[in-house]
Amino acid sequence: MGKAVLGVLLLFSIGSWAVTFVIAMRFRRSAAASRRFMFAFRRAKKLADVHAATAQASHSSLVGLFKAGYAEIEAQIAHANTSMIRSLDSVERSLLRASRIEAARLSRHLPFLATTAAASPFIGLFGTVWGIMDAFATIGATATTSITSVAPGISEALINTAAGLFAAIPALLAYNHFVQRMRQARGEMEDFTLEFLNLTERNFM
Repeated sequence: MGKAVLGVLLLFSIGSWAVTFVIAMRFRRSAAASRRFMFAFRRAKKLADVHAATAQASHSSLVGLFKAGYAEIEAQIAHANTSMIRSLDSVERSLLRASRIEAARLSRHLPFLATTAAASPFIGLFGTVWGIMDAFATIGATATTSITSVAPGISEALINTAAGLFAAIPALLAYNHFVQRMRQARGEMEDFTLEFLNLTERNFM
């Protein structure tokens, strides 16, 4: 049982490190692409000029917002057969819907880190209790309390405790870090939404 618990904790630890690497790379690519995209966006005077820059910044979460808003503007223009839009609120709703989609994309697999941080100590505690029970069973079977008879069970218990913490602590630190990054990303998307609406109002209303 002790080896089974260690095996489960090892899987959690490997999985959490893999997820941490994947999410870190996702945020890094998105941040770099967003910087390039915002540079082009703020230099442009028309939304059509920005659309050409989206291909080079496809990893940016802001590109998803831009495409959603731009698609809504084009749909309104095509429907009205004019160069003006009728509803700025519809554009805003498209941007908000896209921001939720992009936030979900950025935070994909993030709950696994929270699960690892929450569950691993209890799995390790289960192994600890099992090791202590095994030590007491050995005492009962051998009718001796010498250190040589109880050492295997106690050492197994302590190893499981340490393994649970080893899996949980990095996952918890990574989870808190990425939650903070998500807050920053949402703030950037909110700021971009306001800038996009301002540019839309100047050009299409």
